[in-house]
Amino acid sequence: MNVGIIGAGRIAGTLAQTMAGMKTVKLYAVGARSLERAQAFAKEYKAEKAYGSYEELVRDPAVDLVYIATPHSHHAEHAELCINNGKPVLCEKAFTMNAGQAEKIIELSRKKGVFLTEAIWTRYMPSRQIINDVINSGIIGKIRVLTANLSYAMEKKERIVEPALAGGALLDVGVYTLNFAAMHFGTDIERIESSVQMTDKGVDGLESITIFYRDGKMAVLNAGIYTRSDRKGIFYGEKGYIIVENINNPQSVSVFDDSDRLIKKIDVPPQITGYEYELLECEKCLAEGKIESNSMPLSDSLYMIKQMDGLRKDWGLVYPQEK
Repeated sequence: MNVGIIGAGRIAGTLAQTMAGMKTVKLYAVGARSLERAQAFAKEYKAEKAYGSYEELVRDPAVDLVYIATPHSHHAEHAELCINNGKPVLCEKAFTMNAGQAEKIIELSRKKGVFLTEAIWTRYMPSRQIINDVINSGIIGKIRVLTANLSYAMEKKERIVEPALAGGALLDVGVYTLNFAAMHFGTDIERIESSVQMTDKGVDGLESITIFYRDGKMAVLNAGIYTRSDRKGIFYGEKGYIIVENINNPQSVSVFDDSDRLIKKIDVPPQITGYEYELLECEKCLAEGKIESNSMPLSDSLYMIKQMDGLRKDWGLVYPQEK
């Protein structure tokens, strides 16, 4: 599978590094805002082709899949460009800036019969099933509470702080906490409450989100752009608790009893970077003629972006393009 990347930033580099360690998936082309930038990226990561525009890349008949690695503000525009040129899409999270954009590209994908999926890598990883298997085993009894946090010191990054780039903690790291809760507690939600601290530029810098489920469970989620957090996900049950190390790329699952004794630990399988799982699923889906992924169906991407729209509405966070 020949992959073309739109965008030549850090995440694009990580994906390129991943493909260098894969047997059936390879980095074929990169498109950037300038030919010089694309050529530098292609040289570093050994891509065959470098294009000085995204339009040129999507018109290359040898490209089998396009990975969109541009800021959140441009995901919908670039996904539309790919789909209109018949190119299957793996779009970096957050899927789009808002639900209106998501609905538009999903409709276009289905109309044209072109594959589209969101690159929220934790949805594709083996750790997802490992965590659910431990939860469902009943090893800590009935679980009532989940906590998850994810924050990094990112306040100097332009794509994080600029409203015009759909910046803020929610679409970049909060999306992982919300997906963590959805993957392991489901979506039968009674209500959501939240609090937020906005930055000087008017995007969300810190947030705490509490999700109340109809079956009595509760998820408490924290995200931010100022500090490095421990990134843990913890499930609390009647007979103990389960700690997931790093919800952004789970490394291990540890089970403790109600006396704080470690009674079980599962390490996740070795990986290249963790990005390989979404690429392998795309390869499988394309081989089977599918237009969406089982691990992250388009309905799930739309659900998550609607959830984030609701939070932003509560916070009064409107991006310039939405006004």
